[in-house]
Amino acid sequence: MANENADRPVSGGAPQGAPTAPPPPLTGATLALGTVALSLATFMNVLDTSIANVSLPAIAGDLGVSPDQGTWVITSFAVANGISVPLTGWLTRRFGQVKLFTAAIVLFVIASMMCALAPTLSLLILARVFQGAVAGPMIPLSQALLLSSYPKNRAGMALAMWSITTLVAPVVGPVLGGWITDNISWPWIFYINVPVGIVAALATWAIYHKRETPTARVPVDAIGLSLLIVWVGAMQVMLDKGKDLDWFNSPTIIALACVAVVGLAIFLIWELTEEHPVVDLSLFRSRNFTVSTIAMLFAYGLFFGNVVLLPLWLQQYMGYTATLAGWVLAPVGFLAIVLSPVVGRYSDRVDPRILVTLSFAIFALVLFMRAHFNTDATIATLMLPTVIQGAGMAAFFIPLVSISLSGMAPERIPAASGLFNFARITAGAVGTSIATTLWDRRATLHHAQLVERLGAGDPATAAALGTLHSGGLSADQSYAMLNHLVDTQAFMLSADDIFYVSGVLFLILIGLVWLAHPVRGAGGAAAASGAH
Repeated sequence: MANENADRPVSGGAPQGAPTAPPPPLTGATLALGTVALSLATFMNVLDTSIANVSLPAIAGDLGVSPDQGTWVITSFAVANGISVPLTGWLTRRFGQVKLFTAAIVLFVIASMMCALAPTLSLLILARVFQGAVAGPMIPLSQALLLSSYPKNRAGMALAMWSITTLVAPVVGPVLGGWITDNISWPWIFYINVPVGIVAALATWAIYHKRETPTARVPVDAIGLSLLIVWVGAMQVMLDKGKDLDWFNSPTIIALACVAVVGLAIFLIWELTEEHPVVDLSLFRSRNFTVSTIAMLFAYGLFFGNVVLLPLWLQQYMGYTATLAGWVLAPVGFLAIVLSPVVGRYSDRVDPRILVTLSFAIFALVLFMRAHFNTDATIATLMLPTVIQGAGMAAFFIPLVSISLSGMAPERIPAASGLFNFARITAGAVGTSIATTLWDRRATLHHAQLVERLGAGDPATAAALGTLHSGGLSADQSYAMLNHLVDTQAFMLSADDIFYVSGVLFLILIGLVWLAHPVRGAGGAAAASGAH
């Protein structure tokens, strides 16, 4: 294959196989516009992973389906996105970074319009599959293009700009989605992508089309691609439906788990022996890439699981609306936006392992604070840990990405970023499934323990029932009200348990980060952007 393409011209005029010098950094207004365009595309992409969550009841009602069927709107996007993200490296070699990124934005806009116009659930799910598939390469390529836009001594700042959108969008999504659904209509959660995507696509092409990367006619690894679709699809559906189907008490979940495990094993064997693999697993030969990816897998799973759990508790047991619950999470963006450029500025001078340690320690502190929440918690009490969490988020992505890309050649960054972001996406799905399942099961345990203490002869129980009865409630209504109060306490205690254990796990993860080699000199991101 190499000989067949040896003399074929590629973008930039260099023959295939010849070393290609990276393009010079952008400057001035062009750099600023390029950063904004790439960030807009990333923000739009990440926003769509969470914006539909709070709109599911409205979508299900409008389309005449049950809420359980409506969850396929989320699952379909996650499955398609999870499959396409690790394909970024192969697609980039085939089509080039700029063409692929711009095409992905345009197709994402078309898919968003299809979602908004879908008259039935089936068509909406089909549109979400299309949207998730074309969204896959966008985040890894935005990162690669951004790194190529900045001089290597400002690579940390480039990653800071990129990480702000990646961190803030999942928090903004539920707030924005709730507001749009409550005040306009759910199709507009998709329509808002249209103007953003058009601006991002036009600006990206105008600035970057002359900076296209070399391409090659890489053969299609059809078997590897098929195996990837099978095991990732089975895993994502299992994670999404596990809680509803009672996990491994369901034959469906057992079958999906078997398909996922066996498919993954065969996929790994095939890709490690294939000459032109669809996913470049040789990246894991880099110790720093392996350590940072594993750290991201666990840390983001913990982070995202708790991000999902908090608003669920507030809405279901504290009487908060979706919009108000979203506002409780919104302050996390304040310190993240303010401090990310500071972290980016100094990330090239400070060992990124120190920054990750600081981030994980802040996350642990925040979770320990939340572990003391009770049903009397005020909005101020709920918001304080969220504000502090923003500082941890600012030092989260940038140093981990720096570690993962340290010493990485520029042409390998899309593939590395694709795998790294695949770990992040997978971790979000796993973290959500584990957190919500444990929340229910721990609540059942706490409910039983509380009921044991509220026997008929308990003075507090008798007093509570007497008060309720004197308020005009029947005996059955009084017991139902008391059971609701017990439920509220049980789910609060369960959430506190998960917050506490998550905090402990963040402290343990600090040790994992220090298994990475120290990143010397200009820092990992700088090394990546300046490597030849």
